[in-house]
Order: sequence, then C-alpha cells, then structure tokens
Amino acid sequence: MLRPRVTPCLLIHDSGLVKTVRFKDAKYVGDPINAVRIFNEKEADELIVLDIDATVLGQEPNYQRISYLASECRMPLCYGGGIRNAEQAKRIISLGVEKVAISAVALENPKIITEIAEEVGCQSVVVVLDIKKKLLSKTYEVWVHNAKKNTKRDVIEVIQEVQALGVGEVVVNFIDHDGRMKGYDIDMIVKIKKIMQVPFTVLGGAGSLNDMGEVIAQCGLVGLAAGSLFVFKGTYKAVLINYPNQSLKNEYIYEKYHV
Repeated sequence: MLRPRVTPCLLIHDSGLVKTVRFKDAKYVGDPINAVRIFNEKEADELIVLDIDATVLGQEPNYQRISYLASECRMPLCYGGGIRNAEQAKRIISLGVEKVAISAVALENPKIITEIAEEVGCQSVVVVLDIKKKLLSKTYEVWVHNAKKNTKRDVIEVIQEVQALGVGEVVVNFIDHDGRMKGYDIDMIVKIKKIMQVPFTVLGGAGSLNDMGEVIAQCGLVGLAAGSLFVFKGTYKAVLINYPNQSLKNEYIYEKYHV
C-alpha cells in the first residue's frame, strides 16, 4: 500500500537554516548540514531544501553547498533556489540530488518545465506554488519572490498548466499558514486534490502529527511537508530538530489513510 511521504522542509537564508512566519521574520535555527545529519538518523522519508535568497537576489544555485548537502543526505533530496534553466537543473541532478524545485521561473517562463523534464525526467521536476487567499474571495492566487510579488494568477489554473507541461510533482505552500502551526488549509487542499494528476505535497500550518493525520483522513494520499514542526519543540518553540519514528507515523498518519 502506498503511504503518504512525511517531508521536512528546510529554508536556507544567509547560509543558515531559518524558519519564517508567513514568509517573514526569519529566525535562525542552526546549520543546514547538521540538520541533514539528524534527519538521516531519524530516517526521514525525504527532504526539501530551499534557498530563499538565490532567486530574489538573482544568484546562481550554490553548487558547492548543494554538493555537500547531497553527499551528506541519505534520503531523497529535493533542492530549489536560483534555478533558471535546464542546464542548471541538470548540473544539480548530477551532484546527487533527486529532484529540482522551481517557483518564480515556472510562472515567468512556463516552457522551462518541459525543458527541464526533457533533460532530467519528469519525475525530477517539482514546481512549488506559494499561494494566498485573495481578499474578499474564495480563490487563491500564486505569489513569488518570497511572497513579495503577486502573479494574480489563480492556483487551480496554474496547476492545470504545469501538469500539461510535464511537471512531476507540485508542492503547494500556504503563505498565511506558514510557521503558525495551527493546522493545514484542508478545504483548499480538498479542492486542489480533485484536479491533481501528479504527486502532490502540502506545506504550511502543521503544528502536530494530528494535523497531518487530519489531511490524510479528509484528502487521502497526499504528501505532507512541514518546517516548524520538525525544527521546534514545545510552547516556546525551543529549537530541536525532530522527526516521528515509524510507530508514531503509523498511529497518527498512516492509519488515517484507507485504500
């Protein structure tokens, strides 16, 4: 039986590991390599690492850092940040990364999805969509550049487009839920799931394993990603890299999903 992936999402800013709240107020939480080593020991299903500076600052991907991360990582690794063409994506994959994530460039130049897929395979192309509810509306729009620029495009329309272009996976990140640890936006996840034809991961809002289990109970097989949940512990959010063992995942997440 297929089981939902439970994926830590790490943000890199100024070369350090940080966590944000609604994409603002980045708090330093440690060294990315140290976090990767701990997630290795915890046997995480997968790891997403996003350089949140590279695209905004117009920088190339940091290949030296990526190589180091990939050499340390003993689980599938998805890396995003600064990727603007298929050659860069191909180089990153050659360093031992399983998937490359793109965001702003996928909206600015949608054909890049097909170009990267032709170089590294559809399964290795991930589009990350940062979304926010439109004021006085039930629709959600896609934002880019760390939620500083509104594309004014409806997320459902964008998902249909990227699927047609050959994307292998879509990660939907809920801006207003980021770092708040008060649960996922399940109503919107249900709507998105209905039109999704490729693997789909949700990010933004997880405060407990129960929150993850609720998504599975309501939506079925969906990838579950989180940031704060796996780097903080307790009411006062003390920094502690953590990840649930198999028994906890069985109890709180897997048992909620029935084929």
